[in-house]
Amino acid sequence: MTSLPARLYRALALGWLASKAVVLLVNAVTFPRLHPSRPSLRPRVSLLVPARNEARALPHTLPGLLAQGADEVIVLDDESTDGTGIVAGCLGAQVIRGEPRPDGWYGKPWACQQLWRAASGDVLVFVDADVIWQPGALDAVLHGLEHTGADLLSVQPRQRPVTVGERLLTPLVDNAVLSYFPYPLIGLPQPAASMANGQVMALRRRALEEAGGFAAVRQVVLDDTEFARHLKARGRRLAVALGGPLIGVRMYASYPQSVAGYAKNVLPLHLGSRPLLLLSAVAHLAVYTLPWLVRVPGWRVLRVAGLLERVAANVISGRTRPADLLEGLLGPLTPLLALPVYARALRRTVSWKGRTYPQKAR
Repeated sequence: MTSLPARLYRALALGWLASKAVVLLVNAVTFPRLHPSRPSLRPRVSLLVPARNEARALPHTLPGLLAQGADEVIVLDDESTDGTGIVAGCLGAQVIRGEPRPDGWYGKPWACQQLWRAASGDVLVFVDADVIWQPGALDAVLHGLEHTGADLLSVQPRQRPVTVGERLLTPLVDNAVLSYFPYPLIGLPQPAASMANGQVMALRRRALEEAGGFAAVRQVVLDDTEFARHLKARGRRLAVALGGPLIGVRMYASYPQSVAGYAKNVLPLHLGSRPLLLLSAVAHLAVYTLPWLVRVPGWRVLRVAGLLERVAANVISGRTRPADLLEGLLGPLTPLLALPVYARALRRTVSWKGRTYPQKAR
C-alpha cells in the first residue's frame, strides 16, 4: 500500500501539472496573436528605444524598426560605453543622450521617462533594442490597440534562440507566461490580475501623462508588470498579444546571460519572498526532475506531462520548428539548470548592464 506522503506527493504533483495544462489550453484558445492588419485611423506614433551598450544588437534590429513608417524613432543612449549612440545615429535614428540618473531611479524607468518627455506621438511604443520587427508589425500593434480599446498593449515577442546555450533557459519566458496566467483574467478590474511585457509596450499618451510617466515604478526592477498594475488601478485597460511572425527577439546570447537576465526578475516574480522562491526551486525539482531519477508515485505520467508542457508552450507561441519542439527534452534538466538563477536571486543585490540595485525582499 502506498504511504500517505507518497500519495500526497502524487496528488500535489499531478494537480500542479494538471492546473498548468488547463491554463495552457485556455491560452491556446484565448491569447491574442498579432496578425497583419491596419488601424482604421493611424495616430501620430513615436517608436522609443532605451539603449544601454546595445551597439552589437542595433544593426540587426534598428533597420526593421525604422522601416515601420513611424513619425519618429528615438533612441536614448543610456550612458553607453560601446558607441551605441553613434551606431544608432548612423543607422538613421534620432538619438538623445541620457541624463544621469537622479537619486531613487533605476535605469530603465529613468530612460523611458526621458523618452516620454522627448516624444511627440499620440501613441508611444517603447521597444527594447534586441526586438526584431518585420514589415507590417507596427500596423498590427496599432490595430491591436484600436481593436481592444486598451490604454496599454504589450507584446510577447516570439523567441529566436540561435545557440544551444540560449535554448537551455531563455525560451522558458513563454512557458511562464502561458502556463501560469490565464489570459481572460486580464479583463478583471483588480490590479493584481495584470500582465505586461516591457520588451514592447504601446501606450496612449494621455494615459501615460495621467499616470505621471514612469515615476510610480522608478525603483522597480520588474517595472513592466508593476506599471501595468499601476495603470489598471487608475481604471485603465490592458491587453497583451503574442508577436507571432511579426515581432521576435533574441534576448540572451548564451546560458550565462540567461542566468544573469532571469536572476534580476525571479525574486519579484515570487512576490519578493525568499521562502517562496526556495519553495519554487524545490517544487520544480520534485515534479520535473525527481521522476526521472526515482520511480516515485505517478512517475510515468509525470515524465510525459513534464516533457509535453514545454512543447505545448512553444507550439502556442508559434515556435514549431523541429529544434523548438526538441526543447521539450530539456524538461527534466531545466530545474537543475535554473539553480544558478535561484542562487543569484537570493543575494541582497542584483546587477544588470553594469548597474547594481538592492533586492527588495520580504
